[in-house]
This record gives sequence, structure tokens and C-alpha cells, in this order.
Amino acid sequence: MHASPELSVIAPAYNEEDNIEPLVREVEAVFATMQSPGELLIVDDGSTDQTVERCIGLMDGRPWLRLVRLQRNAGQSAAFHAGIRASRGSLIAMLDADLQNDPADIPRLVEALHETGADWVQGHRARRNDRNTLVRRFSSGVGRWFRSAFLGDTIRDTGCSCRVFRREVGLQLPLQYRGMHRFMPIYAHRLGYTVIERDVGHRPRHSGEAKYGMWNRALPGLRDLFAARWMFSRLRPVEYTETLAPQRLIDTGSEKANA
Repeated sequence: MHASPELSVIAPAYNEEDNIEPLVREVEAVFATMQSPGELLIVDDGSTDQTVERCIGLMDGRPWLRLVRLQRNAGQSAAFHAGIRASRGSLIAMLDADLQNDPADIPRLVEALHETGADWVQGHRARRNDRNTLVRRFSSGVGRWFRSAFLGDTIRDTGCSCRVFRREVGLQLPLQYRGMHRFMPIYAHRLGYTVIERDVGHRPRHSGEAKYGMWNRALPGLRDLFAARWMFSRLRPVEYTETLAPQRLIDTGSEKANA
């Protein structure tokens, strides 16, 4: 029986066969520097290449490596939803499986969470290294303006998957709804949790093709923004206190009088 990990790293993967092994090895190197045990969950989002087989081939001798498989391609929100519920750590870190996030940033985010007492540490890609970086910066800037205007979202880089948060927070996010992964930090903030930001690295894609472009991000993102706005308008606080019945006092004087 293995000790329960403090940290669960979740990496959704869709057709990332050539990125799985370097991802596992980089996370393994990070775990070697940490005092507490960790686990890595690869969440296969219905891949049609050798992603699953490559992951299974790496599991021998790595009891901390786990494979969670969705029955069909359902998108990032569903993959995060499944990974959070399958995780065993009290803290959760997230990464994209395309290696653009650097696993070496995770210990710094964990340290920031412990030092500040925050519930969520969101990564901010101060310098992006995408193909078509200017197009992505423009589309991200437009998206950030809309989120600020319609949701009051002040997070600079909500699209960055590199983040660390408490598992109890993740379990409350409505990630069973498509597209909700775009609003994870602001949703956590609306639930009353403390969200902070820290700069993280960003690297060019190691292998494979990007799953999102300008048009399949911008238009669905705008639709999801209005859905999130409606959900926030229906969100109600659920804090409560319990009032106990007054303690029944024994009239000792009456007892003595009747004795």
C-alpha cells in the first residue's frame, strides 16, 4: 500500500504520443526534488494514436504514474473533471501534455500556496512561445477584455494550464460542462477562495499539432463566457451556521425541596 501523495499532477492528453515519455520523465525529475510523494495522472481524452500504449509502457516501475481514460473525446473540461475526481492528493497541479508548460515550475507554485495561505495559484505566462505568437496574444487579449467586462475577471492568464490548488476547491468546479475550464480561477474566486498569480515559463510545442487555433477558441470561448455569466448570476452563497437548542438547566433547588 503506497502512502497517499500530497500532490497530484493532472495532464490531459489527446493524441500526444510523442510527448508522453518526455512529460513523464520531466515530472519524475520534479518528484525527485520534493520531500512529499506525488502522483501523475495522464487523462487520455479519447486519443486515436499511441498515447495510451506509450503511457502503459512507462508505468512499470513507476507506481506514481496513473492512466485515466475517458470513453470518448470530451474536451479539456471533462478531462480535468475526471482527473480531479480520480486524484488522491490534497493538492492538485495541472499541466498541458504538449510540454509547453514546464513541470519544474510546480514546486514554486506549491511553495507560493503554502507561504501565502492561498487556495489557488494561477500561472501567468509572462513570455509566450507559441507558433503564431502574435495571433495568440491578440486573441488572448480580446478574451481577457471580454472576461473583465462581463465577469469582472482580473486574472491575466486564465488560459494557462499550469496551476496549483487545493483539491477541495477543484471538486466544486462545474467542469462536467463543456468549456468551463476557461473560467476555473474566476469560478474559484467567486466561491470565496483566495486566488493569486505567479509567473511561469512557457515553451514551444515539443511535438504534434496544437488542438486550438484562433477561431476554435474565440467563438466557443465567447459562447462559454455568456454561459458562465448566467451561471454566476445564479450562484448563491451557501455558508451556514447551526443554532443549538438552549441547554436545559436542572433546578437543583426544586429537586432538593421535593426530596
